[in-house]
Amino acid sequence: MTVNHNEEQYLDLARHVLEFGDQKGDRTGTGTKSVFGYQMRFNLQEGFPILTTKKVAFGLVKSELLWFLRGDTNIRFLLEHKNHIWDEWAFKKWVESDEYTGPDMTDFGRRSLVDAAFNEEYKKEKRAFCQRILEDDDFAKQYGNLGLVYGSQWRSWQTPNGPVDQIKKVIEQIKTNPDSRRLIVTAWNPADVDNMALPPCHTMFQFYVNNGKLSCQLYQRSADIFLGVPFNIASYALLTHMIAHQCGLEVGEFVHTLGDAHIYLNHLDQIKEQLSRPVHQAPQLILPAEAKPIDEYQMEDIKLEGYEHEDAIKAPVAV
Repeated sequence: MTVNHNEEQYLDLARHVLEFGDQKGDRTGTGTKSVFGYQMRFNLQEGFPILTTKKVAFGLVKSELLWFLRGDTNIRFLLEHKNHIWDEWAFKKWVESDEYTGPDMTDFGRRSLVDAAFNEEYKKEKRAFCQRILEDDDFAKQYGNLGLVYGSQWRSWQTPNGPVDQIKKVIEQIKTNPDSRRLIVTAWNPADVDNMALPPCHTMFQFYVNNGKLSCQLYQRSADIFLGVPFNIASYALLTHMIAHQCGLEVGEFVHTLGDAHIYLNHLDQIKEQLSRPVHQAPQLILPAEAKPIDEYQMEDIKLEGYEHEDAIKAPVAV
């Protein structure tokens, strides 16, 4: 059997919630099995911690992180890279607007799960919406923008004295004062939460330098274990590698601390299937020999070598 200690961290989380999680209601009306407070530790020296028990689309991980690091908040960049993981929130904004005149999409998140005809209509409307975002500048500006989400808070945190670029600042601090206990980036701004399409789930991360290695700890207030957490693990592991590369450091650990860690009730069968599958060896991350400015990386600059995985498992997104 392949030993992949990093993946076992995630699988143990899923088993723990299945066994000990309490059933709770939630904002989406879907329902969850949930625990509060859980931590995983991934040794980035032991390979890149992307799941192998199901395929995780690394291209989506890359394009989303590059979107954040550019300070972008409009889904057009994502759509240009065939990334649809933020579509639902922008589409919801559109169908709830006064300008929308298409089929009734009321309560579309839950109806799409139980009504096949509605689901096809929903998909058709969303495809048309995404195409219009790509083709219509004015429409994209109004309905593709998700507000003050991660990219804005990371790169342009608004203050009375002007914007703060937290990513640029933390890189400078790591280089000049690596023992600082203030190597922190936050996305949770209470003044802006009500203006966001989705308030930040991964709310704050902190870097730590020791023995020439950079580690990162993320606090995630809300963790969708089946769909979201695999992306979050890969994304923050990639971010840690990229920041370490900027600063001439090796990578250490990615520590993932979860607040409300939950499995949606309509994901239970999928995660049980995943737990039954074999685990493969972790792949290796390849970055350019010379570090680029953090917001100038291109998709082709970031590669995985030796990513062997089981098939993807589909599941509905709770909106």
